[in-house]
Amino acid sequence: MDRRDLLKSIALVTGAAVIGGDFFLTGCKQAGKSEAGFTPDNIRLLDEVGETILPTTQTPGAKAAQVGEFMKVYVTDCYTQRQQNAFMEGLISLQDSCEKMHGKAFTDCSETERKEFLISLEKEAKAFNQKRDEEDKPTREAHEQRNSTLPWKDQTEFEGSPSHYYTMIKQLTLLGFFTSQTGMTETLRHVPVPGKYDGEFPYAKGDKAWAE
Repeated sequence: MDRRDLLKSIALVTGAAVIGGDFFLTGCKQAGKSEAGFTPDNIRLLDEVGETILPTTQTPGAKAAQVGEFMKVYVTDCYTQRQQNAFMEGLISLQDSCEKMHGKAFTDCSETERKEFLISLEKEAKAFNQKRDEEDKPTREAHEQRNSTLPWKDQTEFEGSPSHYYTMIKQLTLLGFFTSQTGMTETLRHVPVPGKYDGEFPYAKGDKAWAE
């Protein structure tokens, strides 16, 4: 699967553009910002959240793909300082919200409790992002209008208010998993690039998607 197509698919699934996607595609780093401040506990928590989103079935899940470590690298390299702050503050909110809902930390919850909690965050994130988009709309339109008067090389990307932290986590879980060796070779069917074109290759209903 092409990375650009993957980013588009994740945006459709989560209802928001993937933050830092341009930097991810080009391999560049955001300049002039500090480290995000991840701890081993943060990474373990993100692995567990990711595993609830993409659990182990007949194939390995998100934890096997080390999505927590992927998020650390991605957030540090591809997020702006404002986005980093929203993500790290979100980890605190996640723990606080789980304590309120189930009376214990996320990592202490059962599989059913974890799923119930993430479903509640999904609903919360949807409402949050819709309100954010409405509030950002005038500024976004003004930015797009300014860009339309400038040469391509002088145009800038609009940075709106950060998405809900759960949207960020879900996006990075999907992105980290499906770009990992585990996701590419054990969940998707992998064919090395350049490979060859075969317009009559047989397909059976239920076959895994191809990855390149």
